[in-house]
Amino acid sequence: MKVLLVSSEIYPFAKTGGLADVAGSLPRALKKLGVDVRLAMPLYTRKIDRCRFNLSSTGVQLEFEMAGKRRVGYVDVADYDSMPVYFIDEREFFDRDNLYGTPEGDYEDNWLRFAFFSKAIIEMLKPLGFIPDVIHINDWQTSLVPVYLKEVYSDDGSLSNTKVLLTIHNIAYQGVFGSWVLPQIGLPWSVFHMEALEFYGNVNYLKGGIVYSDAINTVSPTYAKEIQTPEYGYGLEGILRKRSADLYGILNGIDYEAWNPATDQHIFANYSVEDFEEGKSENKKRLLEEQKLPYKPDVPLIGIVSRMAAQKGFDIIKDVLDDIADLELQFVVLGSGDKAYQDMFVDIARRYPDKFAVTIGFDPVLARKIYAASDMFLMPSRYEPCGLGQMIALRYGSIPVVRKTGGLADTIVDYTENPDEGYGFVFEQYEGAALLDAIKRAISTYARRSEWRTIVERGMKLDFSWNASAKKYIELYRKMIVG
Repeated sequence: MKVLLVSSEIYPFAKTGGLADVAGSLPRALKKLGVDVRLAMPLYTRKIDRCRFNLSSTGVQLEFEMAGKRRVGYVDVADYDSMPVYFIDEREFFDRDNLYGTPEGDYEDNWLRFAFFSKAIIEMLKPLGFIPDVIHINDWQTSLVPVYLKEVYSDDGSLSNTKVLLTIHNIAYQGVFGSWVLPQIGLPWSVFHMEALEFYGNVNYLKGGIVYSDAINTVSPTYAKEIQTPEYGYGLEGILRKRSADLYGILNGIDYEAWNPATDQHIFANYSVEDFEEGKSENKKRLLEEQKLPYKPDVPLIGIVSRMAAQKGFDIIKDVLDDIADLELQFVVLGSGDKAYQDMFVDIARRYPDKFAVTIGFDPVLARKIYAASDMFLMPSRYEPCGLGQMIALRYGSIPVVRKTGGLADTIVDYTENPDEGYGFVFEQYEGAALLDAIKRAISTYARRSEWRTIVERGMKLDFSWNASAKKYIELYRKMIVG
C-alpha cells in the first residue's frame, strides 16, 4: 500500500501546533506496519535548515499558471526515518518569517499559497514516479487536492484509482475566501454552489475537501459526532451529516518513545510506573524550587500547559479562579494567547505568590517538567478535537481534570463515577461551578494516598501510543481502495 501524507506542517521540520506532531508521528507508525508512506509539505525556507535535514533536489520542476502568472516550483527531498519527505519550494509563497501569518493576522495571499501547494502535490506525482493508492490530506490548507484531482485531472488515467482521505484536526479553521479566487486558482465556476465549495457567498476550502474526498475523518470518535451538530460544526454540520457514512473518528496517539518519563532527559529525575512516587516527588520538589514556590508534599500541584483561549476553557476558569485559589493546592501554568487570560494569571500569581507560578510563552523543556512534577493536569476545554496533553499527562503520572468533550471524552474515565476503572476527573456542563467541583473531587481523592497511587498507576499503564491508531488508519485506507 502506497500512501502520501500531505500537511502544511510536519514535525520536526516546521510546527505551530498539534497538526505537525500528528503528521510527524503517524507516518512512522504506518511505516512500522509495512506501509510505503511518504510525506509532503511546503519548504518554509526561513524555518527549515537545509543542512540540518540534508535536503537535496529531486530534479523535478513544476510549472503552471495561477493568478495570472506562470508559477515555477521545485521539489526537494529529505529522509525522515527512512521515509522520503517532499518539499514544495516556491520562494514567493514560502520564503517568509512564519507559516500562516504575523501576529497582526493571516497572510492575505493564503488563498493562493495553499492553492498552489495543493495543485503542486498532484503535479509532482508522475515526475517523481510515485502514484499513491491514498493521498492523506490534513485541514483546509490541503483541502483543494481532491478538488483539483476530480475537476482538473479527471482525464488523467494514471491518477484515476488514487483515493483521498481528509483528516479534520479542528473544524473552526476552514480557509474561507471571496468567490473571486476561483478563476485565479484555476477552478471552474461550476464548483460554486452549495453542494460544493460555495459557503454563504464565499469559497470554503475545507468544505471542498469534505465534498470531494473519498472519506473524511476527525481525530476522535466523539468529535466526529460533535461536528455534525450546530454547536460544534461551524456551519459545516449539514454537509458533514450528508457525508456521515464516509465520516470516521480515529483517536490521535502520542509517541511513547519521545514522551517517556523513564528516559526523558529534560526532567529533573527519571521514573517509571514501578517507582513513580519517588520520581514524581523529586520532580515536584525541584520544579517548585525553580518556580519559587514552597514545597508542600501533601498539597497537590496542578499543571496547565495550554494556549490561553476561550476554546481551552479559560473563560470558565476566570469565573471561579478566586474560588480555586482559596483551595489547598498549587498551580504551575505555562502558555500564551489572549491577553486577557495572560493578565488574569499574572494577576493571580501576584496575589497568591505561594500558590501560583505563571510563565507566559512556550518553553518545551518547562512543559515536560510540568508534566513530570504535577499531580493533576487541567484541560477544561469548551471543545477539544482530540487533545494530546491529557495523554502525555497520564504517561507522566499526572491525573487529568477535564471536560467531557471530543477526545477528552474518549480518553478519560471519571474516577468518581467508576472507581474500579477510572483514572481522571471529568465534568460535563461547561460552567465554572462544574469545573470547581471536579477540582475539589480530585483534591479530596489526592488526600487518600493509597487510592491516589492506584489511580496514577492505572493511568501510567494505559497505551495511547500511535500503534492502535495507525492500524485503524490502515483499515480505513483499505476500505477506500476497495471501494
